[in-house]
Amino acid sequence: MTTAVFKPTGYKIGILITILSVVIYGIGIPFFHMMELKAFDLHFLSRGRVEPVGEVVIIAIDEKSLDKFGRWPWKRTRIAELIEKLNDYGAKVVAFDIVFAEPDESSGINAIRDLKGRLKNKGRDVISVIETVERTTDNDSRLALALKDSPSVILGYFFFTSRDEIKHIEGQPHDSSFIKGELKGGGGFMVRNIEKGAPPPELLNAVGVEGNIPIISEAADDFGYFNIVPDSDGTVRWVPLAIKYGEDIYPHISIEAIRKYLDSPPMFLNVAGYGVDSIEIGGGIIPTDEKGRLLINFRGSQKTFPHYSFSDVVDGTVPADALKDKIVLVGATATGIYDMRVTPFSGAFPGIEIHANIIDNILQGDFIERPDWIVVFDLLTILLLGIFLSILIPKIRPVFTALITVSLIVFYIVANNYIFNNYNIWLTEVYPIFTIILVSGGVTVFQFMTEEKEKRKIGKAFSHYVSPSLVNEILKDPKKLVLGGEEKRLTVLFSDIRGFTTVSETLKPQVLVKLMNDYLTPMTDIVLKNGGTIDKYMGDAIMAFWGAPIWQEDHQIRACRTALEMLKKLHELQIVWGKAEIPKLEIGVGISTGKVTVGNMGSSTRFDYTVIGDTVNLGSRLEGLNKEYGTYIILPKYTYEDVKGDFVMRQLDWVKVKGKNKPIKIYELMGDKGSENGLREASEIFEAGLNSYMERDWDRAERCFQDVLKLRKDDAPSKVFINRVEMLRKTELSPDWDGVFVMTKK
Repeated sequence: MTTAVFKPTGYKIGILITILSVVIYGIGIPFFHMMELKAFDLHFLSRGRVEPVGEVVIIAIDEKSLDKFGRWPWKRTRIAELIEKLNDYGAKVVAFDIVFAEPDESSGINAIRDLKGRLKNKGRDVISVIETVERTTDNDSRLALALKDSPSVILGYFFFTSRDEIKHIEGQPHDSSFIKGELKGGGGFMVRNIEKGAPPPELLNAVGVEGNIPIISEAADDFGYFNIVPDSDGTVRWVPLAIKYGEDIYPHISIEAIRKYLDSPPMFLNVAGYGVDSIEIGGGIIPTDEKGRLLINFRGSQKTFPHYSFSDVVDGTVPADALKDKIVLVGATATGIYDMRVTPFSGAFPGIEIHANIIDNILQGDFIERPDWIVVFDLLTILLLGIFLSILIPKIRPVFTALITVSLIVFYIVANNYIFNNYNIWLTEVYPIFTIILVSGGVTVFQFMTEEKEKRKIGKAFSHYVSPSLVNEILKDPKKLVLGGEEKRLTVLFSDIRGFTTVSETLKPQVLVKLMNDYLTPMTDIVLKNGGTIDKYMGDAIMAFWGAPIWQEDHQIRACRTALEMLKKLHELQIVWGKAEIPKLEIGVGISTGKVTVGNMGSSTRFDYTVIGDTVNLGSRLEGLNKEYGTYIILPKYTYEDVKGDFVMRQLDWVKVKGKNKPIKIYELMGDKGSENGLREASEIFEAGLNSYMERDWDRAERCFQDVLKLRKDDAPSKVFINRVEMLRKTELSPDWDGVFVMTKK
């Protein structure tokens, strides 16, 4: 039984990275969650300002007001004065982002009460006068009186949501009666199960409350907490619209302001099996997450909503219709008071403006949603992107990988942003982009490492066979190279030195080695220069081929041109050798074109890149035939048909080579197409003589061959056929004589 071995490929690496991305998504790494939040913030910055509905205005406790009325907190009569002014302006709802948690000590009321205690036995008239002064001097009473006359006011309070916040007061009595009074006034939620058997929702739980002092809380009808809970990075994106305290559920000041603005319809907390589904108020549905939180759709930077200075309202300099029938939010914007929060638009955003954004979201109904199907979408997006890139990247070049990666990231960001801006849907951005980068980078790195290894292997294997330029071409695109065995139509070339054995016996070993190097080096260079592959050296013989490992459409022409250049180089060497008194060497070249099997052949430990087949054997036989005809380059009809328009050639004979039963036409390659020296005329006359020879017209054949010798006095093939004619004249030929020359030697 064999054990399957995992063989990594670019596709497999990409799929593994995709699976890793899914796992990371499932684990929920904090870093990626933080990056996703920052990507969410960028949506707002790219979208810019959204115009509010115009029903919310802000009365700001700003630097101008502080300059006029002194440092904060002001005496409560100043707040009462504001409430009275807002009543005059016709504000429909007034919500305070302020808690009056301590009595006002600025009025001197404690001193008056002490004096009253000391003089209580001095007479009823004295006490009556003091009580009158007490009533007019008590700033808290003055504010309470203003609240009783202003049913439009909503007071704020603050919940403590962790024990650390109240550990300094634990064990002390804490009055929360104002909250119970709020419920009596019509506030609070009614829980409605929209799924049968739904468990109680897991809301944010409060452990304590910072409320208004009793005299003030008892004078008001409506309340709302103004807690804003930032995300883990300190940025405010969500607001809890409902908080549980004890057994009851209480509303945020913003939704309480909406309820009052809509003339106090009931508020329903719609609960499903997974938690809070939504909040319903006045027939409108507010989508929330399972914990009752609303994702805030911020309208813009600071002062997107109308701002009026506290002092201007008290002075009556605000336009008469600026506050009429509006929801008026009162709170601090001055930096010194510090009610600043971090939002997607700013690192110092007044808390009162966050409430304004929440109210405007509800009034306009353009909520940002994080849909229930987002997990399915995320997983599908990660998987589809990862699989797509895993399939594509191994098939393309790194430069295209980079372009596709950048294009995909840009497209996804633009599409994601478009969906956010036009449909108010928050889709995951970081994990899909992370998948694109990780899969593209991982597969590319893997390919680089494996391709570099393969390139080194290929370069080492072919550096001795082919030219450096061809090796570089292979390395640029190794896919062009098919290693192993494949059938292709190629051209092979064999060259051999005639009578080399005899010559070598007359030379000293050192001289012989130098002679061989002087011969083989330039001949090899010519082969490589013409894009050939050196198959092997066999003593003084060279075997080469064209069309592999890189395909060449003109492999036949390259081989023929190589043969002609080898002859030219040989003539140059003969001059040098002649001066060294080295015998003249001649070579024969056989060229053959046809189907061969090409590839790495040998054992698993040692192999050669070579070609085998009948075409190869024929090339070797044709090289040997040069001795019979006194020629230099012979090629078969198959090659001749491919290159006849580029070179000067002549049909040399019909032969039956050793090992073959069928005869073939063979041709001599004489020179390039533009060659002079009467080559073309000589070839035409020779072929006419050959035709006469095949027709047994000995006289005419002999005349033609003699005419060729007049043009080329050393034309060996013509001499061969003249001798044959003389012999055949004396021979009685059989009726089936076909003129085919039978080769009996290799």
